[in-house]
Amino acid sequence: MQQNVFGNTGLKVSALGFGAGQIGAESQDEVDVSTILNTVLDCGITLIDTARGYGLSEERIGRHLAHRRSEFVLSTKVGYGIAGKQDWTFDCIIAGIDEALTRLRTDVLDIVHLHSCPLDTLNAHAVIEALQRAKSEGKIRVAAYSGENAELAWAVNSGHFGSVECSVNLFDQTSLHAVLPGTDSAGMGVIGKRPLGNAPWRFAERPVGNYCEIYWQRMHALSLDTLGLPWDEFALRFAAYAPGVSSAIAGTASIAHLKHNVEIVGCGALPAEAIAEITRRYREVGATWQGEI
Repeated sequence: MQQNVFGNTGLKVSALGFGAGQIGAESQDEVDVSTILNTVLDCGITLIDTARGYGLSEERIGRHLAHRRSEFVLSTKVGYGIAGKQDWTFDCIIAGIDEALTRLRTDVLDIVHLHSCPLDTLNAHAVIEALQRAKSEGKIRVAAYSGENAELAWAVNSGHFGSVECSVNLFDQTSLHAVLPGTDSAGMGVIGKRPLGNAPWRFAERPVGNYCEIYWQRMHALSLDTLGLPWDEFALRFAAYAPGVSSAIAGTASIAHLKHNVEIVGCGALPAEAIAEITRRYREVGATWQGEI
């Protein structure tokens, strides 16, 4: 698995990261979760991305991977859901970090994101000061922001963050073209989420009300030529090797799916002419599209 420098943070991350949302579901068997998490590391994936809002995800990562903590970069997200604390406050951020340290059974969190924090809250700076306090105390290594659009642009230009996380896929390239070019000069790491675009090709008809409905609409508007490749390979190779992206995180609770994703990323980037056509088509059709939260 290709390992990439994560901005100027001193960290390295695998081109394919693991999104740990699905393993947080209560319906997932504990033994199965242990197996897939350990297989993630065995496959050479060195970035695991979770969040406070992902159900049992944090505590399961701690339970099953604490003994292998030195083998991976740990990314999580805070800002909400602390009993007795108002969301998006200094105290909420500090308490969220402390609880994550306990749940994840670690002495330090490598990357901690403000999880889709509103712009007015970012401008107030209290949540940023909380991250800076935690960093100075050695609780976190990288203060980060996860989100899209105006908030993401603010985060990249602010100088307060060492990395960002945003949507990067065939159907959501707004941040890729409008914001991420600024991360290189700022020395920021970039985590690309939703590299498969929620797999809208699964549906023959518009999936009204489904999580990926808007991506389904965009897929059909773009009418991309996949070069004869399966949609998942075409999408994942595009996102994993997109300019500026340090690691593209894909989530799954299936060992077979996990290994298939590893094989896909091992095939390398799409041909340059295909990437140019994808970019041209997106700018032609999707110029007004916003990044999906």
